Amino acid sequence: MKIVVDAMGGDSAPAVVIEGVIDAAKEYGEEILLVGDERQIKEELKKYKNVQNLPIKIIHSEEVITMNDSPVDAVRLKPNSSIVKGIKLVAEGKAEGFFSAGNSGAINATAHMTLKRIENVSRPAIATVFPTLVDPCVLIDIGANVDSKPKNLLQFAVMGSVYYKNLFKKDRPKIGLLSIGEEPSKGNELTLATYKLISESGLNFFGNIEGRDIPQGKVNVVVCDGFVGNVVIKLSEGISGFLVQLIKNEMKKNPIRIMAAAFILKSVFKHIKKKIDYDEYGGAPLLGVKGVCIIGHGSSNAKAIKNGIRVCIESVKNNIIENIKNEIAKINHLTVL
Repeated sequence: MKIVVDAMGGDSAPAVVIEGVIDAAKEYGEEILLVGDERQIKEELKKYKNVQNLPIKIIHSEEVITMNDSPVDAVRLKPNSSIVKGIKLVAEGKAEGFFSAGNSGAINATAHMTLKRIENVSRPAIATVFPTLVDPCVLIDIGANVDSKPKNLLQFAVMGSVYYKNLFKKDRPKIGLLSIGEEPSKGNELTLATYKLISESGLNFFGNIEGRDIPQGKVNVVVCDGFVGNVVIKLSEGISGFLVQLIKNEMKKNPIRIMAAAFILKSVFKHIKKKIDYDEYGGAPLLGVKGVCIIGHGSSNAKAIKNGIRVCIESVKNNIIENIKNEIAKINHLTVL
């Protein structure tokens, strides 16, 4: 198996990316194709011992799509960028999966144009793992589609279900539709029509859930359009940052008392950190395209890069593309509107 990694994607690329790639190559043993500036990559590799025997191959690319580039324009104007070149390797059958912590819009656009959609999938969607009080859940869509139709959300539910099974090995995950109330009559035109479709799909549908239900772990897969999903993710990131800063501010006021409490609760904090640590899951898959494509956070560290590559490998081994195709076919009669 060959996994393509964008060496130039992320806030601290290529240094952090290469550190994560080396860790992944050592632990998983699969061949990794590092796409990016060959000179920079070789300079970073020199900092590590005994890497020459690792299954890492460098593929030079002359251009880089930055976080500030317009996604569609960048794909058109920078055909030799690490993102475009990397995804093309998957499309050409020269690799099985792609990971990048770079410009998510450019990854999305390139995947749409190059990998194409899985048969009967109307719109690909981005999924992410969200921590809860019970087990983590999958939230889909988080930004690939800001305007969706009911049939799109039904397909998101199917793809999210397949991805959840891929990650957590649980059959028939419980699916919830994000709305403004639990009653079937609550919501807007989109959620009301979607509720009816998912109810008729044969999926393990819990019904509507509210935003406050997500961290409670009421369902395994949360379905929403990309506009709402992106707001949920950004709000949760903001609240997390707010709480961390609040704790820091309080520590400055009562340093001795807080440090004593922190020492006592050290193991508790360690367990909580692991439970909510995004780095454990590595990235968000773009589901619905004909190729495994994982998008990492721009601030990904080496651990997140390594785990993003792991998710790539597991998705390929579990035939996630074929599974999505088969499951979408089962509900296709409901989406032909």
